[in-house]
Amino acid sequence: MLVLRLLNVVAPAYFLCISLVTFVLQIFVFIPSMFRDPSTTPLFSPALLHGALFLFLSANALGNYVLVIQNSPEDLGKDLNLDKGVEVADWLDGSRSPGSALPGTHFCRLCARVTQRHDHHCFFTGNCIGSRNMRNFIMFCLYTSLACLHSLVAGMAYISATLSMSFADPLAFLTLLPHSISQFFSGALLSSEMFVILMLYLWLGIGLACAGFCCHQMLLILRGQTRYQVRKGMVVRARHWRENLQEVFGKKWLLGLLIPVLNVESNYRRQKEK
Repeated sequence: MLVLRLLNVVAPAYFLCISLVTFVLQIFVFIPSMFRDPSTTPLFSPALLHGALFLFLSANALGNYVLVIQNSPEDLGKDLNLDKGVEVADWLDGSRSPGSALPGTHFCRLCARVTQRHDHHCFFTGNCIGSRNMRNFIMFCLYTSLACLHSLVAGMAYISATLSMSFADPLAFLTLLPHSISQFFSGALLSSEMFVILMLYLWLGIGLACAGFCCHQMLLILRGQTRYQVRKGMVVRARHWRENLQEVFGKKWLLGLLIPVLNVESNYRRQKEK
């Protein structure tokens, strides 16, 4: 439990550090050096367009990241007068009295709250993912994967120009890291270049992980399930996939796709139903 609490503090700080390093490399190294074209007008220069695209992706990723943290799932334990720690968790899981567990609720020991439609606890945000912040979590994963992909492409272009190498062969990227390590220890590779190469693989890993989370979460939403319900084998009410999407994204889903905003309409509808 102590390790999980420590991870809950270290993981957000790690993500913010990676985001800061990525921003510095993109804005001050990759984009000015790799997308410079003196023949074009300053307004439509490749550097300006790539910079605007990266800022758009980063703003949406960080904006939804903040919204995930700020909009924690509702604590049902206050309304139910359940504030006995472990006893609450045992009651909700049905381990003490079978059949008494509340459907779709879960007591998170890290957050110390009872949440409805609990999906999972995200260590990179240090918060539980539920009905109130599910859409922002999906948008956070989507734009993080896109920002990592953009950084990966820009970084590969920078390394290709700096080291005079080509990535036309698909195996060139796979063999880049072992060759770079041997060249680094032999003194043929600078520490800054080695750092960028390590960041390439880090962006690839984070981008694939976030894309996988996003796709898996969308599949569960289409089914009207949460990850916690699947893990516990809970049966959910069958509904049309459009209703499941509207419950999470709301009718004005396009606005949330372009800018990081709260799903006010969906929250209002839930409160009205209550």
